[in-house]
Amino acid sequence: MSWFYLAIAVVFEIAFALGTNATKGFTRLWPSVFTLLAAAGGIFTLSLALKGLDVGVGYTIWTGIGSIGTVLLGALIYKEKLTGGKIVSFLAIIGGVILLRVAA
Repeated sequence: MSWFYLAIAVVFEIAFALGTNATKGFTRLWPSVFTLLAAAGGIFTLSLALKGLDVGVGYTIWTGIGSIGTVLLGALIYKEKLTGGKIVSFLAIIGGVILLRVAA
């Protein structure tokens, strides 16, 4: 169940990061409400995941996969540029996440 909760927490993390951009400095009401709810949901589901995972593993995977999802969706939604350096960095993060999952 811990890995399931972690997956949900990652989705909330991505929603939080993308929502933060849409708030325009928390000056827009509904994007701000969405962002705060996503942040709360992410922290709550991460806390459930950490009942069965080491904090170092859970948190690292949460932020790592969340970062990748945020950059990829940021490129799609906000037309942010994907560079070769970003792609190589993603591959390094994915490799680290796989190794953490195997070691956990």
